[in-house]
Amino acid sequence: MNRREFLGMAVAGAGSLLPGCGGGSSGVPVMGGPLPPGGAALAQGLPLKSLATLANATPEAGRFSAALVAAPADLSLLQGRTTSLWLYNGLLPGPVVDVREGDHVRIALENRLPLDTTVHWHGLPVPAEQDGSPMDPVRPGATRIYEFDLPPGTAGTYWYHPHAHQTTAQQVSMGLAAPFIVRAGDDPLAHLPEVTMLVTGIRLDASGQVSPGTAMDFTVGRQGEQLLVNGGRLPVHSVRPGSTQRWRILNATSARYLRLSLDGHAFTLVGTDGGLLGAPVGPLSEVLVAPAQRVEIVVTASSTPGARFTLRAQRHAIDTMGMGTYAAEDLLTLATTAESPVGPLAVPSSLRPVASLGPAVARKRVTLTQSGMGMMAGAGSFLIDGRPFDMNRVDYVSTAGDVEDWEIANQTMMDHPIHVHGTQFQLVSRGSGGFATPAPYAAWIDTVDVPSGTTATIRMRQDMPGKRMVHCHILEHEDAGMMAVLEVRPR
Repeated sequence: MNRREFLGMAVAGAGSLLPGCGGGSSGVPVMGGPLPPGGAALAQGLPLKSLATLANATPEAGRFSAALVAAPADLSLLQGRTTSLWLYNGLLPGPVVDVREGDHVRIALENRLPLDTTVHWHGLPVPAEQDGSPMDPVRPGATRIYEFDLPPGTAGTYWYHPHAHQTTAQQVSMGLAAPFIVRAGDDPLAHLPEVTMLVTGIRLDASGQVSPGTAMDFTVGRQGEQLLVNGGRLPVHSVRPGSTQRWRILNATSARYLRLSLDGHAFTLVGTDGGLLGAPVGPLSEVLVAPAQRVEIVVTASSTPGARFTLRAQRHAIDTMGMGTYAAEDLLTLATTAESPVGPLAVPSSLRPVASLGPAVARKRVTLTQSGMGMMAGAGSFLIDGRPFDMNRVDYVSTAGDVEDWEIANQTMMDHPIHVHGTQFQLVSRGSGGFATPAPYAAWIDTVDVPSGTTATIRMRQDMPGKRMVHCHILEHEDAGMMAVLEVRPR
């Protein structure tokens, strides 16, 4: 009897490796949905908040210089009560870094938190010593300057967040996350109005404070959270009927898979983690965004004035243990105004070429393992190659400039979004039982979803020497040891 038969679980759709490839759900018990007993609910239905932008302190062209302060802050999230959070510059979410290809970026982080922190520039091709890894902590009271260049070809939707050893989940759940947008001078979608939507989660106790993590969280990820968009619960985004917009959607939750759909609308996928696709994909009725992933979609609103539609995270299964199905949850209301309709804006048939990396000169195999069976295993049950993270050990070695194929085999009973620092890569195929299906389209990604029982093959090239992290981006899994060290050596 195999483990799935033992558990009596029937597995439905296996999710997707690229946004837009589908998704599934099974009849297992549902997580999410109603708040746990005593949980405090946030106000709903306020206008979608526009995110603040981190101010550039220098007028010099091609340079971006700014300051971030990570510090405790009290916000009034509930009527008559304040909630203690940890925030960048006192903002929930943190301020957007909005820069251009070719810019030289210099950001000073001051740590006013009671514990070590870092800033990881998620998905950006920064030098290893500027990557904000757990090997480079910023102590309480200290200031650390991060400095790097943004080469041509890096335009896309990224984000930044802490990556401190064993406390990343705690720091992100307390509010430390924000978008990082890199723009291109030749953006083929520059004519479209755009909206950035950062999806986060918050779990409050009866007193209105952020609930601490539990042992269960370290098995299936932080559950029972209320999903927020730009810091608001079920906000309303009002648009003129028939108008077309570019939505940048970032999944900054610690563990929640977002299988997104928009009532009464199809949309077009134009970008993934590392920027635009070569050509639009769609129309689509849904797109799966795993933890840490980003998508760019183009939405043309209904031409009906005064109508309301819901952007929803659909029910989605992520495991075979009977604990990992997310209930459907509404994220945002798209409301058309009473104005007369306008005509849609066109999306070009060609966007930005996704260059081939060429043939691989080396192969690696990464095996996602677990030391027990779900709840019975407790914290630390999910591992890479059967070993917990040790920052003093090198697990993989690559040579800068070499193109490699990595086979990531998930032998656990849960899906895992795997993130590799320092580069963007391309999905080659996904499969199980000796069968592999090629990726449906070329795309740059830095986080690949690997459903239970499947193998994902990715092709990548690391161009800068140094030590990089490879880890599950269910942050509780990362903190519990599901992380490895890749050393990139100079040629």
